[in-house]
Amino acid sequence: MEFSLPEDNNKISLTRFELMLKTNNVLFFDSAEFENIIHHYLEIGKIALAKKAVKLGLEQHPSSTNLKLFQTELFVMENKFDEANRLLEALHNLEPLNEEIYIQKANVLSKQDEHEKAVHTLLAAIDLADKDEGIADLYALVGMEYLFLDQFDNARSYFKKCLDIDLEDYSALYNIIYCYDFLDENDEAITFLNAYLDKNPYCEVAWHQLGRQYFTIKDYDKALVAFDFAIISDDSFVGAYLEKGKVLEKKKLYHEAIENYKITLALDEPTSFALLRIGHCYDKLGNDELAVQYYYKTVHEDPLLDKGWIAITKFYNKKQNYQKALFYINKAINIDGENVVYWKLYAQINHRLNFLEEAERGYKKALDLGNYELQTWLSRADILISLGEYDASVINLIQAAEFYPETAEIEFRLAGLHFTLHESSKGHYHLKNALLLNSDYDFIIEELFPNILQKPSVQKVISETRK
Repeated sequence: MEFSLPEDNNKISLTRFELMLKTNNVLFFDSAEFENIIHHYLEIGKIALAKKAVKLGLEQHPSSTNLKLFQTELFVMENKFDEANRLLEALHNLEPLNEEIYIQKANVLSKQDEHEKAVHTLLAAIDLADKDEGIADLYALVGMEYLFLDQFDNARSYFKKCLDIDLEDYSALYNIIYCYDFLDENDEAITFLNAYLDKNPYCEVAWHQLGRQYFTIKDYDKALVAFDFAIISDDSFVGAYLEKGKVLEKKKLYHEAIENYKITLALDEPTSFALLRIGHCYDKLGNDELAVQYYYKTVHEDPLLDKGWIAITKFYNKKQNYQKALFYINKAINIDGENVVYWKLYAQINHRLNFLEEAERGYKKALDLGNYELQTWLSRADILISLGEYDASVINLIQAAEFYPETAEIEFRLAGLHFTLHESSKGHYHLKNALLLNSDYDFIIEELFPNILQKPSVQKVISETRK
């Protein structure tokens, strides 16, 4: 549907419409005015006002197909698919060659996850459409439906049709590259982008995407050249400077990387990503003062960015300043108590400080949040052993064995625990299992349960199993 009223006329129509709603005086609008009013409200997300405009519009112009199509659009927004379909069928009977009806039918089908049917409906609309106007929008819609179907080759071919019509359709260009990325076809993407740049050599978007492809295949020199051309094409292109900074980091050119990141800070509002990367670069250069300064700026700029808190915590962890590391990880947890990485760091730092109860709490929370790494189970088990919580450690290890069956590190610990709990038969069972799985881990018994190793029955099992 086209909306072509002059902007001033459109503003007057909106003012008159909103005045009518306030005063309850009924004013007349032609159907094109109503279409523009509805389109405006839908664009800015004022659905209730769009519904009022549709209702009043249909009262004044009950035979308007375009207003009825807006009605179907509102039905779809409210998941009233049956009502939308009934209205569309009635419109189709009246105007079987109206491609807008097919587009709305496809919209209903897409919302109901009937993407194959939506594609067929859109292809019918293409057959009816004026090949000189609006056909690119239809190609884009078909491409999106194929994306929903994970048919990336088909999607890509339709987005390429969009580029054939408009070489600067950057939305289509991004979608084409998305398809190449999803299919891990980086070399093919590079070939495509180079061909595109032959036709549009000053397209900063294409140079930027080409640089990303070279970065993915680790051809950092060519990536740098591509990002430089993106910057030549548009010297205010923040994304190109950021990506160039990442490449320079990979090449260990940290001073140059910092320069590029700092350019982004001057061009636009500071981003937490750029601040964090600058901090990492200074960290690599051994400039602790500036590294921590930029880590502080990162968490100040975006307190919800977990990478910022993790960076500053690991910085102090590396410096063995565990008290400060603990201070910052506690601040992070206060902001987001469901972040599993925070809890793992919290546990590890408390463990180093020998705050065993807090360390155990951290590992347990990490497990509760779904971090099922073997080391997390084992670390919690060892702390529970140190705290004398033998039964709790057994339960923890049995749970771990569900994820890591036949694991010597688990079996040796279970053996030692059962012997400690005077459950000799279970101890012998797990000890035999452990030795058969990997006898090299027998040091676990010596380290965690030194008294157990002296028992004659334990020595007998060890010697018999090794024969």
